[in-house]
Amino acid sequence: MTTQTPAISVRSLSKCYGALTALADFNLEVARGSIFGLLGPNGAGKTTLIRILTTLMRQDAGEVLIEGLDPRTHGREIRCLIGVVPQENSLDRYISARENLELHARLHGMAVGRYRRRIDELLELMGLAGRQHDMPDTFSGGMQRRLVVARALLHEPRLLFLDEPTTGLDPQSRRAVWEYIKSIAGRMTIFLTTHYLDEAEQLCGRIAIMDHGRLIDQGSSQELKDKLSGGTIYQIDFADNVDAYAALLQGMACVKGVEIVEHSVCVELVSWECLAEVVTILNGAPVKRISLKERTLEDVFISLTGTGVRE
Repeated sequence: MTTQTPAISVRSLSKCYGALTALADFNLEVARGSIFGLLGPNGAGKTTLIRILTTLMRQDAGEVLIEGLDPRTHGREIRCLIGVVPQENSLDRYISARENLELHARLHGMAVGRYRRRIDELLELMGLAGRQHDMPDTFSGGMQRRLVVARALLHEPRLLFLDEPTTGLDPQSRRAVWEYIKSIAGRMTIFLTTHYLDEAEQLCGRIAIMDHGRLIDQGSSQELKDKLSGGTIYQIDFADNVDAYAALLQGMACVKGVEIVEHSVCVELVSWECLAEVVTILNGAPVKRISLKERTLEDVFISLTGTGVRE
């Protein structure tokens, strides 16, 4: 049985800027046709990795293969295979939105009939059809972002890099981009970086978390959440006296931790069996609701990368 070549293969990748190490012995593999998410705090090395994968920068050491091709020797071929939504809205300000897309199509050698239909489709999808003859400088930041996404999708790449693609988009536009990404899954490989953890959870079949230039962990969203240590957490909503009941719960032997969130107390128990003790001690208290608080991808992210704010 032959093993399918991965869309992206990274082995022992390293990159330094003087004394600063951006990537250190980084390893990663992305299956063809998948939606793969890369998460990490600011300064984790995500942008450096994207630049190397998209042929904009060379590594100091290690190996990168994009669809089996080495970016150091096959950069031109790789650039024909990939689409990129960079963090910045890099549009030509002196030509219209439609002309921006037409220029991109011609650079990729698309036939006129094909790219005209494709441009019409993407402008409609992104809600820009009515403004297609206007200059990008007259667009809002969100509209410019939608145009950049449309440009990356135009030539139907085999591998699509989305570097924080929905930053600045309103909820409706974000949802439209999400739905389109889901619709093309399988037809192309999608590599997504985002700070919206709900976005990664909604879209990505597999997620990697990196920090300080290294891969920390990877897996499906559920696999990552299942690895979290700690007890069971319940949210208890009180009608009043939240502080008093939080103090009462904190003194219980089966309680590992207590956090007050508005009119609720989030209580971490040694195990779910301890809930009976909590219910007993709260007999007569103005409890409105007790609900199990599920672990989130944000919990995973914070547990792996810490709570400190990064520059």
